[in-house]
Amino acid sequence: MFIDTHCHLTEKYRGGTNDVIGRARRKNVGVIVCSSAEPDNFAPTLEIARGHKNVFCTLGFHPDCAGTVNPAEFLTADVLTDNAVVGVGEIGLDYHVHNDNKESQIKLFTEQLEIARQYDLPVAVHTRDADDDTREYLTDKNHGVLHCFTSTWGLAKVMLDRGFYFSASGILTFKSADKVREVFEKIPVDRIVVETDAPYCAPIPFRGKQCECFMVKKTAAMLAAIKNMPIEELENILFENTMRLYPKIKIEEVQRPRKRNNKNNIKNSTESDGE
Repeated sequence: MFIDTHCHLTEKYRGGTNDVIGRARRKNVGVIVCSSAEPDNFAPTLEIARGHKNVFCTLGFHPDCAGTVNPAEFLTADVLTDNAVVGVGEIGLDYHVHNDNKESQIKLFTEQLEIARQYDLPVAVHTRDADDDTREYLTDKNHGVLHCFTSTWGLAKVMLDRGFYFSASGILTFKSADKVREVFEKIPVDRIVVETDAPYCAPIPFRGKQCECFMVKKTAAMLAAIKNMPIEELENILFENTMRLYPKIKIEEVQRPRKRNNKNNIKNSTESDGE
């Protein structure tokens, strides 16, 4: 069983959210972690996670919200101790689009890091063109994952030493992503998870289409090729990595992945993901 460790289910999808979750389960993506990024989708994200036993969520505010939100008003004790809430995110720093409000971004980021520490929750961190400040403020006082990771090996090495995980998205499959693949080749496989970041970053061969959770298997297939290992072996490693990253995930009705030996069957199931 595969896990989509980061997506946004509050967006509009073909057939609606329940159909997205159903399509994922039919494609052996049995657990989904839905992330909030702004005030308007905070409550809907939590509602979706509470309404599905195989969906969990991280709650937080993207750097785009810097200067517009007080995270302490949303990230309260009753919310963060909810069984459906497994982490704080999506939080972080993004200087690619906005580099004129760095102080506001850092303030929002560090406030949320402190909240995560108070509740011993992992963080899901967005970092783009902000390696130096990410390195400075994301210390080993927190734990978690650098989501949709496309930064340098230099940042990855520092964050590995601090105990963080790294999430590969559909970008890993892009023809232009040689440098991203080189970084993930160096990152130890026991520190990697996979995500879609749906509805964004649809992997090849779904480029140009709206990304959905079931597509995470294409990213896993590319990662298996990079690591030169059978997809069924990687499937189990990714599952265990995610359980360590998000220990609040409790799987009741969804079984753990089986140890399967028929590589041809696994290969076929992974390569016939079209909807």
